[in-house]
This record gives sequence, structure tokens and C-alpha cells, in this order.
Amino acid sequence: MISRRRFTALSMAAAVGTGIGGWSAEAAERLAPAQLEGGGLTQAWFLESFLEFNDDLAEATAKGKRFAILWEQDGCPYCRETHMVNFAIPEIRAYIQANFEIVQLDIWGGRATKDFDGETLTEKQLAKRSRVRFTPTIQFFPPSTDAAAGKIGANAEVVRMPGYFRPFHFLSMFEFVREEAYAREDFRSFLNKKTAAIKAAGKSIPSW
Repeated sequence: MISRRRFTALSMAAAVGTGIGGWSAEAAERLAPAQLEGGGLTQAWFLESFLEFNDDLAEATAKGKRFAILWEQDGCPYCRETHMVNFAIPEIRAYIQANFEIVQLDIWGGRATKDFDGETLTEKQLAKRSRVRFTPTIQFFPPSTDAAAGKIGANAEVVRMPGYFRPFHFLSMFEFVREEAYAREDFRSFLNKKTAAIKAAGKSIPSW
């Protein structure tokens, strides 16, 4: 009998293989997300967390990485797209793994979380408090605990990815945060400059 992970890998190879180099099912399986009980997907490399965000941010900072929260929900097609396509592209996956720690939360979930101000809330309560109304949403936080401590998550975040971004824009958003470009310009300006630089170098915009 085919395993769920194997089925996901085969589906991923069929869905995006031709777009990123013609993966075999075996290659796709190594990158395949794991399936959660409710049918959603997750990545083995996401941060295993007690959901105490000051501690998570401190851990990310100690590793020289940035901290982000990825909000999803069961049955969300664009959440699935994020896992099956965006995170599956080796260049994107490698960049994010090297530079970010990600905690995955469910906007309807019941797990206990501790926000940056020390308030204990369920995932559902935190989503409401953080004004997260649709998925996927990614909250990106400051590079140190000093800038976040004592704040609620919505006030601590430096950038928010509101909804699904296609792969090129998705990677660019993570670069925008990692480079702290948000301190000097908006995402649209950053993206326009990146696109112009690629074209000026005689290269093509990635077709992922």
C-alpha cells in the first residue's frame, strides 16, 4: 500500500516536476511535506516549539536567523500550494531554512501559546488578537527580543505576508525581511529593484 508521504511525493512530482527540472518521484519524496491529522501539511524543518514566542525569537536570534509565524487552516488550498510548490523549490527551501525559524499555527487551533507580552492564549484567540483572518498569513518579527518583548504579536511584527504569494514573490518577501529592507522601503519598491537588477544582468526572472 502506498504511504501518505509517498502519495504526496508522487503528487508533488506530477504537479511541479516539469517546472523545476523534472524531478523523479524519489527526489520529490525527499522534499515532500508531512501530512497533519486534519489533512493539512507541514515541514519537518519547522521549529519544534513550546509556542512561547519570546523564547522562539531568542532561539532564532542565537542561530543568526529571523523568526516568523505561518498561519494556516485545514482545507486551505493556498496553504497546500505553499507546501507543495513554494517550499518544494530547492532554492526557496534552502534560503528559508538557512535564514529563518518558522512556527506553524492553526487559526482555529486550541494549543496554548504565549505572546510576546506574556499573555497565554489559544491559537484561535491569538489569531483574533493578531488580526489574522485568512490563510496563509506569515508574520515576520524583529531580529532581537528587545524590539518585541512586552508587545502583542500584531504590534511586534515588522512585516506581514497577507495571503499566498507565488514563488518568486514569496522568496523575495523572505529576502526583504532578511535584508531588513523594510526599514528603508516598501516591498513593491524592493521587488521592482530586484527585478530590474536581474534583467540588467541579462538573466530571466525565474519561472517557478
